[in-house]
Amino acid sequence: MDPLLDHGDRQVPPGAVDLAVNVLAATPPWLKEALARVDLTAYPDQGAALDAIAARHVATPDECLVLHGAAEAFWLLALVLRPRLAACVHPSFTAPEAALRAAGVEVHRVVRDPDDGFGLDPAAVPDDADLVVLGRPDNPTGRLEPVDVVAALCRPGRVVVVDEAFADFLPDAGGLHGARLPGVVCIRSLTKLWGLAGLRVGYLLGDRALVARLAAARQPWPASTPALRAVELVCAAEAERRERAALVSAARAELLASLDAMPVRTWASPANFALLRTPYADLRERLLRHGVAVRKGHTFPGLDRTYVRIAVPTEREPRDRFLEALATELVSAG
Repeated sequence: MDPLLDHGDRQVPPGAVDLAVNVLAATPPWLKEALARVDLTAYPDQGAALDAIAARHVATPDECLVLHGAAEAFWLLALVLRPRLAACVHPSFTAPEAALRAAGVEVHRVVRDPDDGFGLDPAAVPDDADLVVLGRPDNPTGRLEPVDVVAALCRPGRVVVVDEAFADFLPDAGGLHGARLPGVVCIRSLTKLWGLAGLRVGYLLGDRALVARLAAARQPWPASTPALRAVELVCAAEAERRERAALVSAARAELLASLDAMPVRTWASPANFALLRTPYADLRERLLRHGVAVRKGHTFPGLDRTYVRIAVPTEREPRDRFLEALATELVSAG
């Protein structure tokens, strides 16, 4: 399999404790009930969903595009913009590079240094790159680049794509759209915090002219009625978003405190995952013997087999299972 397409959902054997997929396990009951009441007989109407996105981000509806999952945006941007040279900042989510390569676009990898906290030097991006992609907060490193670093990437004729799939876990989840940086496109996912990966729902924020170009390239009715209703509902559920994010934050703090007592290196994230490194290239396979699945690290450009990414479950039992298995294997490995 192409490593760029080897995502966490492909890395969980049946029956294993799943710490490879960083999606909250429980969809809110009220949300499932509301989606079950959706009228499926009529064609989808995006109006209310676009209004909800615009209200959330102090934007106008023509600056918003509902997506069939956030990942759709990367294929859409690659096919519509056809950049001459794209720069993908790594280690990061690999779908943007996969989409660009599938469209025949030349891709330059900007690989950041773990010893520098995976910080990005804007000067490392080629001057002639007319499209740049980075994550904020980044998956899997957790890096949250300052606004001025992103601003330094902006220039006439360049589109800067900011993957904000995990921004809902931040205390202030507004993202970069409010900064109104020229040429910046923000891509949002509603699957991670709300447990909606199977629904495929997200959205994009950007300049209205670019949004219009992207919209014109799509098939009619590109998002289903349940997905549109989910956008409308969760964009208005700010109080519950904060509660769910706080629950993850508390669970993450407990997990990282336990890891601090072990001979491992971690990169904390403001989202529901953390990057972990040990001297052992077979740690993932060792953990699988205990029935615990973690995300491969080496499929992220710039990382090798000594890295794994671990999701942060809000329930204590899977965290304890992982920590017990990790401790056992670290002792066993010496």
